[in-house]
Amino acid sequence: MATRDDIITVNNLCKHFYNGGLKALDDVSYKINKGDVVVVIGPSGSGKSTFLRCLNLLEVPTSGEVIFDGVDITKKYHVDQNGKKVRQNIDLYRRKMGMVFQHFNLFPHKTVLQNMTLAPIKVRKMDKAEAEKKALQLLERVGLGDRASAYPIQLSGGQKQRVAIVRALMMEPEVMLFDEPTSALDPEMVGEVLSVIKELAETGMTMVIVTHEMGFAREVGKKVIFMDSGKIVEDGTPEQIFENPQSPRLKDFLGKVL
Repeated sequence: MATRDDIITVNNLCKHFYNGGLKALDDVSYKINKGDVVVVIGPSGSGKSTFLRCLNLLEVPTSGEVIFDGVDITKKYHVDQNGKKVRQNIDLYRRKMGMVFQHFNLFPHKTVLQNMTLAPIKVRKMDKAEAEKKALQLLERVGLGDRASAYPIQLSGGQKQRVAIVRALMMEPEVMLFDEPTSALDPEMVGEVLSVIKELAETGMTMVIVTHEMGFAREVGKKVIFMDSGKIVEDGTPEQIFENPQSPRLKDFLGKVL
Protein backbone atom coordinates (compact mmCIF):
# COMPACT_ATOMS: atom_id res chain seq x y z
CA MET A 1 0.00 0.00 0.00
CA ALA A 2 1.39 3.41 -0.94
CA THR A 3 2.25 5.81 1.87
CA ARG A 4 2.06 9.59 1.72
CA ASP A 5 5.74 9.70 0.76
CA ASP A 6 5.24 7.31 -2.15
CA ILE A 7 4.56 8.69 -5.57
CA ILE A 8 4.85 5.39 -7.46
CA THR A 9 4.62 1.89 -6.00
CA VAL A 10 5.06 -1.11 -8.28
CA ASN A 11 3.82 -4.47 -7.01
CA ASN A 12 4.56 -7.84 -8.67
CA LEU A 13 4.74 -6.31 -12.13
CA CYS A 14 4.95 -8.71 -15.08
CA LYS A 15 5.08 -8.02 -18.78
CA HIS A 16 5.09 -10.99 -21.14
CA PHE A 17 5.35 -11.09 -24.92
CA TYR A 18 4.71 -13.91 -27.39
CA ASN A 19 2.08 -15.59 -25.18
CA GLY A 20 4.47 -15.75 -22.27
CA GLY A 21 7.45 -16.90 -24.31
CA LEU A 22 9.37 -13.75 -23.37
CA LYS A 23 9.20 -12.39 -19.83
CA ALA A 24 10.33 -8.79 -20.26
CA LEU A 25 9.37 -8.10 -16.63
CA ASP A 26 9.19 -10.94 -14.14
CA ASP A 27 7.55 -10.11 -10.78
CA VAL A 28 9.10 -6.66 -10.26
CA SER A 29 8.26 -4.70 -7.11
CA TYR A 30 9.69 -1.30 -6.21
CA LYS A 31 8.75 1.93 -4.43
CA ILE A 32 9.63 5.44 -5.62
CA ASN A 33 9.31 8.28 -3.14
CA LYS A 34 8.83 11.95 -3.91
CA GLY A 35 12.17 13.56 -4.71
CA ASP A 36 13.87 10.25 -5.56
CA VAL A 37 16.23 10.11 -8.51
CA VAL A 38 16.18 6.44 -9.48
CA VAL A 39 18.66 5.31 -12.12
CA VAL A 40 18.03 1.98 -13.84
CA ILE A 41 21.06 0.15 -15.25
CA GLY A 42 21.63 -3.26 -16.77
CA PRO A 43 22.51 -5.04 -20.01
CA SER A 44 20.50 -4.60 -23.19
CA GLY A 45 17.29 -6.62 -23.10
CA SER A 46 17.17 -6.73 -19.32
CA GLY A 47 13.74 -5.05 -19.06
CA LYS A 48 14.87 -1.51 -18.19
CA SER A 49 12.87 0.36 -20.83
CA THR A 50 9.86 -1.94 -20.44
CA PHE A 51 9.83 -1.18 -16.70
CA LEU A 52 9.93 2.55 -17.42
CA ARG A 53 7.20 2.38 -20.06
CA CYS A 54 4.94 0.37 -17.75
CA LEU A 55 5.03 3.19 -15.19
CA ASN A 56 2.80 5.36 -17.40
CA LEU A 57 1.18 2.43 -19.25
CA LEU A 58 2.84 3.06 -22.60
CA GLU A 59 3.31 -0.68 -22.14
CA VAL A 60 0.32 -2.32 -20.48
CA PRO A 61 1.49 -4.83 -17.84
CA THR A 62 0.44 -8.45 -18.14
CA SER A 63 -0.20 -8.46 -14.39
CA GLY A 64 0.68 -6.57 -11.25
CA GLU A 65 0.00 -3.06 -9.95
CA VAL A 66 1.30 0.42 -10.71
CA ILE A 67 0.06 2.70 -7.93
CA PHE A 68 0.51 6.38 -8.78
CA ASP A 69 -0.57 9.03 -6.28
CA GLY A 70 -2.47 6.35 -4.39
CA VAL A 71 -4.40 5.00 -7.41
CA ASP A 72 -3.73 1.70 -9.18
CA ILE A 73 -3.64 3.01 -12.75
CA THR A 74 -3.63 -0.51 -14.24
CA LYS A 75 -7.29 -0.92 -13.22
CA LYS A 76 -10.13 0.20 -15.50
CA TYR A 77 -11.97 1.71 -12.54
CA HIS A 78 -11.08 3.25 -9.19
CA VAL A 79 -13.03 4.48 -6.19
CA ASP A 80 -12.84 8.25 -5.68
CA GLN A 81 -12.73 10.17 -2.39
CA ASN A 82 -16.53 10.09 -2.22
CA GLY A 83 -16.62 6.32 -2.52
CA LYS A 84 -17.91 6.46 -6.07
CA LYS A 85 -16.70 4.03 -8.74
CA VAL A 86 -15.08 6.06 -11.50
CA ARG A 87 -13.69 4.95 -14.87
CA GLN A 88 -9.93 5.41 -15.00
CA ASN A 89 -8.63 8.18 -17.23
CA ILE A 90 -5.01 7.21 -17.85
CA ASP A 91 -4.34 10.44 -19.75
CA LEU A 92 -4.84 12.40 -16.53
CA TYR A 93 -1.99 10.45 -14.94
CA ARG A 94 0.22 10.57 -18.03
CA ARG A 95 0.07 14.37 -17.86
CA LYS A 96 1.70 14.11 -14.44
CA MET A 97 4.55 11.96 -15.81
CA GLY A 98 6.80 13.69 -18.31
CA MET A 99 8.48 11.28 -20.73
CA VAL A 100 11.72 11.87 -22.61
CA PHE A 101 12.63 9.31 -25.26
CA GLN A 102 15.85 8.38 -27.03
CA HIS A 103 14.88 10.01 -30.31
CA PHE A 104 13.41 13.36 -29.22
CA ASN A 105 10.00 12.99 -31.01
CA LEU A 106 9.81 16.67 -31.95
CA PHE A 107 7.37 17.77 -34.68
CA PRO A 108 9.66 18.62 -37.62
CA HIS A 109 7.22 21.11 -39.19
CA LYS A 110 6.90 23.20 -36.02
CA THR A 111 9.38 25.59 -34.44
CA VAL A 112 10.95 24.92 -31.05
CA LEU A 113 8.49 27.34 -29.44
CA GLN A 114 5.53 25.69 -31.16
CA ASN A 115 6.73 22.23 -30.11
CA MET A 116 6.87 23.38 -26.51
CA THR A 117 3.56 25.21 -26.33
CA LEU A 118 1.31 22.84 -28.31
CA ALA A 119 0.43 20.44 -25.46
CA PRO A 120 0.03 23.06 -22.70
CA ILE A 121 -2.34 25.09 -24.91
CA LYS A 122 -4.33 22.14 -26.27
CA VAL A 123 -4.36 19.84 -23.24
CA ARG A 124 -4.01 22.13 -20.23
CA LYS A 125 -5.87 25.02 -21.89
CA MET A 126 -3.03 27.37 -21.01
CA ASP A 127 -3.21 30.87 -22.43
CA LYS A 128 -0.95 31.17 -25.49
CA ALA A 129 0.95 34.20 -24.19
CA GLU A 130 1.46 32.50 -20.82
CA ALA A 131 2.65 29.29 -22.49
CA GLU A 132 5.11 31.16 -24.71
CA LYS A 133 6.48 33.15 -21.76
CA LYS A 134 7.05 29.96 -19.79
CA ALA A 135 8.61 28.22 -22.80
CA LEU A 136 11.08 31.06 -23.34
CA GLN A 137 12.04 30.97 -19.66
CA LEU A 138 12.72 27.23 -19.86
CA LEU A 139 14.72 27.61 -23.06
CA GLU A 140 16.89 30.23 -21.37
CA ARG A 141 17.37 27.86 -18.47
CA VAL A 142 18.89 25.19 -20.74
CA GLY A 143 20.93 27.61 -22.84
CA LEU A 144 18.62 27.68 -25.85
CA GLY A 145 17.00 31.08 -25.48
CA ASP A 146 18.05 32.07 -28.98
CA ARG A 147 16.60 28.96 -30.67
CA ALA A 148 12.87 29.49 -30.08
CA SER A 149 12.13 30.19 -33.75
CA ALA A 150 14.38 27.42 -35.10
CA TYR A 151 13.06 24.17 -36.56
CA PRO A 152 14.29 20.76 -35.29
CA ILE A 153 16.32 20.17 -38.47
CA GLN A 154 18.38 23.24 -37.55
CA LEU A 155 19.35 21.84 -34.14
CA SER A 156 22.09 19.47 -33.04
CA GLY A 157 21.14 16.22 -31.33
CA GLY A 158 22.01 17.62 -27.93
CA GLN A 159 19.89 20.70 -28.56
CA LYS A 160 16.94 18.58 -29.69
CA GLN A 161 17.12 16.51 -26.54
CA ARG A 162 17.27 19.60 -24.35
CA VAL A 163 14.17 20.89 -26.13
CA ALA A 164 12.47 17.53 -25.55
CA ILE A 165 13.25 17.79 -21.82
CA VAL A 166 11.91 21.30 -21.37
CA ARG A 167 8.90 20.42 -23.54
CA ALA A 168 8.03 17.74 -20.98
CA LEU A 169 8.54 20.25 -18.17
CA MET A 170 5.98 22.57 -19.77
CA MET A 171 3.27 20.21 -18.52
CA GLU A 172 4.49 20.65 -14.92
CA PRO A 173 4.80 16.91 -14.26
CA GLU A 174 5.19 15.35 -10.83
CA VAL A 175 7.60 12.75 -12.23
CA MET A 176 10.05 12.77 -15.14
CA LEU A 177 10.81 9.51 -16.96
CA PHE A 178 13.93 9.31 -19.14
CA ASP A 179 14.44 6.38 -21.51
CA GLU A 180 18.16 6.35 -22.38
CA PRO A 181 18.11 10.09 -23.14
CA THR A 182 21.70 10.20 -24.44
CA SER A 183 21.93 6.95 -26.41
CA ALA A 184 21.16 8.61 -29.77
CA LEU A 185 23.69 11.41 -29.25
CA ASP A 186 27.26 11.85 -30.38
CA PRO A 187 29.61 11.50 -27.40
CA GLU A 188 30.47 15.22 -27.35
CA MET A 189 26.78 16.11 -26.96
CA VAL A 190 26.09 13.80 -24.05
CA GLY A 191 27.44 16.15 -21.40
CA GLU A 192 25.13 19.05 -22.26
CA VAL A 193 22.04 16.85 -21.84
CA LEU A 194 23.24 15.18 -18.66
CA SER A 195 23.93 18.59 -17.13
CA VAL A 196 20.28 19.57 -17.64
CA ILE A 197 19.09 16.34 -16.02
CA LYS A 198 21.54 16.86 -13.15
CA GLU A 199 20.19 20.37 -12.59
CA LEU A 200 16.65 18.97 -12.48
CA ALA A 201 17.75 16.43 -9.88
CA GLU A 202 19.10 19.24 -7.72
CA THR A 203 15.69 20.97 -7.75
CA GLY A 204 14.06 17.92 -6.12
CA MET A 205 12.21 16.63 -9.19
CA THR A 206 11.24 12.96 -8.90
CA MET A 207 12.92 11.12 -11.77
CA VAL A 208 13.40 7.60 -13.12
CA ILE A 209 16.26 7.39 -15.60
CA VAL A 210 17.25 4.43 -17.75
CA THR A 211 20.84 4.96 -18.82
CA HIS A 212 24.07 3.30 -19.95
CA GLU A 213 26.10 6.22 -18.57
CA MET A 214 27.60 4.68 -15.43
CA GLY A 215 29.43 7.82 -14.34
CA PHE A 216 26.22 9.79 -14.55
CA ALA A 217 24.29 7.07 -12.67
CA ARG A 218 26.85 7.20 -9.91
CA GLU A 219 26.90 10.99 -9.68
CA VAL A 220 23.22 11.85 -9.98
CA GLY A 221 21.25 8.85 -8.75
CA LYS A 222 19.97 8.72 -5.19
CA LYS A 223 18.99 5.11 -5.81
CA VAL A 224 20.23 2.66 -8.43
CA ILE A 225 18.41 -0.41 -9.76
CA PHE A 226 20.30 -3.15 -11.56
CA MET A 227 18.09 -5.28 -13.79
CA ASP A 228 18.77 -8.51 -15.63
CA SER A 229 16.40 -10.98 -17.32
CA GLY A 230 13.34 -8.95 -16.38
CA LYS A 231 14.12 -8.88 -12.66
CA ILE A 232 15.57 -6.39 -10.20
CA VAL A 233 18.72 -8.26 -9.23
CA GLU A 234 20.05 -5.64 -6.85
CA ASP A 235 19.19 -2.10 -5.75
CA GLY A 236 20.68 0.41 -3.36
CA THR A 237 22.56 3.68 -3.19
CA PRO A 238 25.17 4.43 -5.85
CA GLU A 239 27.85 3.67 -3.27
CA GLN A 240 26.36 0.26 -2.51
CA ILE A 241 25.87 -0.66 -6.16
CA PHE A 242 29.16 0.57 -7.58
CA GLU A 243 31.53 0.12 -4.64
CA ASN A 244 30.11 -2.93 -2.87
CA PRO A 245 28.05 -5.03 -5.32
CA GLN A 246 26.68 -8.22 -3.79
CA SER A 247 25.39 -10.36 -6.64
CA PRO A 248 27.78 -12.16 -9.01
CA ARG A 249 25.73 -10.90 -11.97
CA LEU A 250 26.15 -7.26 -10.98
CA LYS A 251 29.87 -7.77 -10.32
CA ASP A 252 30.23 -9.30 -13.77
CA PHE A 253 28.28 -6.44 -15.41
CA LEU A 254 30.30 -3.70 -13.70
CA GLY A 255 33.52 -5.48 -14.59
CA LYS A 256 32.60 -5.13 -18.25
CA VAL A 257 31.30 -1.55 -18.29
CA LEU A 258 33.57 0.28 -15.83
